[in-house]
Amino acid sequence: MLKTVENLGVSYVKGTEQYQSKLENEIRRLKFSFRENLEDEYEPRRKDHISHFILRLAYCQSEDLRRWFIQQEMDLLRFRFSILPKDKIQNFLKDSHLQFEAISDEEKNFREQEIIASSPSLSGVKYEQESVYKIPFADALDLFRGRKVYLEGGFAYVPLKDIVAIVLNEFRAKLSKALALTARSLPAVQSDERLQPLLSHLSHSYTGQDYSTQRNTGKISLDQIDSLSAKSFPPCMRQLHKALRENHHLRHGGRMQYGLFLKGIGLTLEQALQFWKQEFIRGKMDPDKFDKGYSYNIRHSFGKEGKRTDYTPFSCLKIILTNPPGQGDYHGCPFRHSDPELLKQKLQSYKISPGGISQILDLVKGTHYQVACQKYFEMTHNVDDCGFSLNHPNQFFLESQRLLTGGKDIKKESIHPETPQPKPSVQKPKDASSALASLNSSLDMDLEELEEYFST
Repeated sequence: MLKTVENLGVSYVKGTEQYQSKLENEIRRLKFSFRENLEDEYEPRRKDHISHFILRLAYCQSEDLRRWFIQQEMDLLRFRFSILPKDKIQNFLKDSHLQFEAISDEEKNFREQEIIASSPSLSGVKYEQESVYKIPFADALDLFRGRKVYLEGGFAYVPLKDIVAIVLNEFRAKLSKALALTARSLPAVQSDERLQPLLSHLSHSYTGQDYSTQRNTGKISLDQIDSLSAKSFPPCMRQLHKALRENHHLRHGGRMQYGLFLKGIGLTLEQALQFWKQEFIRGKMDPDKFDKGYSYNIRHSFGKEGKRTDYTPFSCLKIILTNPPGQGDYHGCPFRHSDPELLKQKLQSYKISPGGISQILDLVKGTHYQVACQKYFEMTHNVDDCGFSLNHPNQFFLESQRLLTGGKDIKKESIHPETPQPKPSVQKPKDASSALASLNSSLDMDLEELEEYFST
């Protein structure tokens, strides 16, 4: 949820109608509680509360994590406050221990000229329909500093449109203090072996679709990969494909990242072995050396060797946060690991407009790497809004193909006959609803375990 809030906050101007609409749609899709108290909201709110405190444990561990968590929680609170009905606002302030009372209509009319002249947020607003709150001067320092509030007798007269700034400041101060206190007690919590793995990985975990099996398995031919790489591969995989074609070799990190991606878009084990062998042989590698030194790893990634683990393609978070590329490597995320000037040259070679490159580089500068890749998707596919939050390279490929083919399955092009292949037993892929149901089921189990832990 918070990752979605971050992506939308970078892609749209916060508070605008478009931002509000997009965020509400995402919240509804995730079945997240965000409206005022309703009887059927109890269970979603319970999960909301529990998950918030779990995230406090995970995101109190460093200054960067605390800063990110506070910012996203504040943006979510701003949205929730903005859709709160006026008759519920006073109850919210009271429940939050904020002793702010709306002044009477008589007092509001008496100070109308002074309040309107001092409050830019009232420009173009019908004053008689706007609530005004009388609060202690010390609670409105930010508004006072920006000369955006009317002061009299030690009190600030704050319109409803500006009261959210004070609420957010109060929330930021309390959450920041709570995270600092949580960090102090963290060693005791981490000593519990049931919680330690969860807290260690939660801040950079990926909970979306794993893309390990696709309905397109076996429907993509090897001859299609070159054209697909230019049309539908994300930059990280496009970079790896280009390096492989030019050098006829990739190091282990590149083979893992690219090989699992190709598996996710539909290559069978037999196709993968043929693809890598053909390319490595072009690099003057002896076929026997490939069979002995490399084919085992390919079969292993398909779950046919070793522990028989069926490895899943890497998510954006895994690529960004783990195993950074070294000299001579081509894996990783170009937006995270490339020098800005080299990235600019690469985007120019992809025919991105100068204005588009500037937008992408600004996002990279702000460390919004996935949003930068999302912007690249929109520019290369000529759409104003891609309509999804990008979290996975294989998601990029599927969404690209959906746009380019009109939602039809990828059609295998006619090519020279390949060696007959036994039909693999393919697990039925999970659609979005079943993946969400699985995630909710997992969450229910985690919550029950955590409740039991904290009650003992």
